[in-house]
Amino acid sequence: MREKEYGIWQALSWADLAALVEQLACGLHQAGLRRGEHMIVIGANRPRLYATMLAVQSIGAVPIPLYQDAAAPECVFPINNAEVRFAFAEDQEQVDKLLEIRDECPQLSNIYFDDPRGLRNYAETGLAALDELITSGQSYAAAHPDFFKTAVDQIQASDVGAMFFTSGTTGNPKGVVHTHNSLLNRAKAGADFDKLTHTEEVLAYLPPAWIGQNIFSYAQWLACGYVVNCPESAATVTIDLKEVGPTYYFAPPRVFEGLLTSVMIRMEDAGAIKRRMFHYFMSVAQRVGPNKMDGKSLGFTDALIYGLGNFLVYGPLRNNLGMSRVRVAYTAGEAIGPDLFSFYRSIGINLKQLYGSTETAVFVCLQPDNEARADTVGVPCPGVEIKVADDGEILVKSPGLLKEYFKNPAATAEVLSADGWYHTSDAGFLDAHGHLKIIDRVKDVGRIRGGANDGAMFAPKYVENKLKFFPHIKEVVAYGDGREKVCVMINIDFDAVGNWAERRNLPYAGYTDLAQKAEVYQLIKECVEKVNADLSVDLLLAGSQVSRFLVLHKELDADDGELTRTNKVRRGFIAEKYDVLIDALYGGKTTQFIETQVKFEDGRTGSVSATLRIDDAKTFTPVKAAA
Repeated sequence: MREKEYGIWQALSWADLAALVEQLACGLHQAGLRRGEHMIVIGANRPRLYATMLAVQSIGAVPIPLYQDAAAPECVFPINNAEVRFAFAEDQEQVDKLLEIRDECPQLSNIYFDDPRGLRNYAETGLAALDELITSGQSYAAAHPDFFKTAVDQIQASDVGAMFFTSGTTGNPKGVVHTHNSLLNRAKAGADFDKLTHTEEVLAYLPPAWIGQNIFSYAQWLACGYVVNCPESAATVTIDLKEVGPTYYFAPPRVFEGLLTSVMIRMEDAGAIKRRMFHYFMSVAQRVGPNKMDGKSLGFTDALIYGLGNFLVYGPLRNNLGMSRVRVAYTAGEAIGPDLFSFYRSIGINLKQLYGSTETAVFVCLQPDNEARADTVGVPCPGVEIKVADDGEILVKSPGLLKEYFKNPAATAEVLSADGWYHTSDAGFLDAHGHLKIIDRVKDVGRIRGGANDGAMFAPKYVENKLKFFPHIKEVVAYGDGREKVCVMINIDFDAVGNWAERRNLPYAGYTDLAQKAEVYQLIKECVEKVNADLSVDLLLAGSQVSRFLVLHKELDADDGELTRTNKVRRGFIAEKYDVLIDALYGGKTTQFIETQVKFEDGRTGSVSATLRIDDAKTFTPVKAAA
């Protein structure tokens, strides 16, 4: 592994890591952690966090990574549900969080911190530095030289290896129990599929509590032996990405959206000649780039122009994004917009989609090279079986399935059938080429009722993703099921729209003020109507065109309960919280006042109020109807 500290990359060899793991394992055993018990780890990607997880697993205990940006109350349920006594906390922020909830979690007896800054005068019972644990582990290992090897030899592939708590879009999160085999089997399947070796370089920058990050930077790291690089901080990820130059890259769509937005902002600030050159070669890339990436032959002229574009635009752009060396890039977590997907492939980045979930240890479907398409998520991985239920739900059989939901047999029975099929709750189908196509969540796929589009299918996530391709739009929540038309609530991208406003000498006092500018509404309206034009030629979803929209007065935030910790929209919660806005959208109003309580980073609460404007958008006659 490598870790960046004070601007310098520090390397840790496998041998040094193995010694550190043994010392931590011995220290934890001496402190009282026993086989089958749980230990939470909370913090950013760091070698000593990974070593702690390995140490916990080495003595038969079970690590539970929690989201480092979660508020203290969010940690109470996982800690109490799993009866956690031991915790690893990266720094003072995480220690304070755990101490804050200690009265609610009285069994939490041992807290070990890695970074001692700010903790010198803390005198809490059971609070100790990780260095103290390592020192005691060294002494125990010296006195019991066979303990570590004996403990490791007792571990079976079928033993519980780790537990991950779901994001909890409804109700309390559920503890997803995985065995060593389910995690490593899927890690190996994914590695074999893309021919990954120990020579790969990976940047670990997403939360370790997210199963995607845990598989790519932990399970696959162990299966392949490649190098995992830990950035210095969240603020330096972009710089670190360029320095590392990963060969294997993984990010949810939101990250790819953010990277594209930053590119578009910089291009709008560029000179006229550079802008014209960029837009010309990008039009060439969009036309021929995906075919080139799929291994199809190009005509002489197209190949020549694309080669020139690669020299002048695409190559420098990949380098600026930190993706010059990327051999395989994956996106997962939620569907990616087709335009966004095509953009990256058109400039020579082998971006592919995968399909999976926490319960399936990620790898269910992967896209083979030269068969990556925006509207599918690939073919079943080795060992995976897929079938489609009568209601369109995807069912999966795989060696990577969860063992159970912890202490929740009723929920386990809902998703795992007696004959081993996992109910994904996703709606989709296998196309003629054997690729899986996901439409949306089963519970979210609906129908328009009434009006000219009565009975038309409505897939909110599809509409939301098409809108989020535009750099000025950060988040979208679409509604329409059981109604006669589709309406959406939009978050602008404050950086992108702020930059756009400043170049037009448009003054604004903050997000709320900028979001309600007439000029901004016109900008967003143009984006909505472009999406409507695209949807009008989609025979299946032409009825999902957006009729009305508004721009929210605040950004949707996980701290306010509007997003999960993996930044997925909690559509039901938002519908309840902003019911007055939904009523206004469908009631034909042109304005609506709203006041919303918000939570600040320091834990304080406040409110944001505004009178929101509501606009109509032009819809288009479906091509089928026009024909």
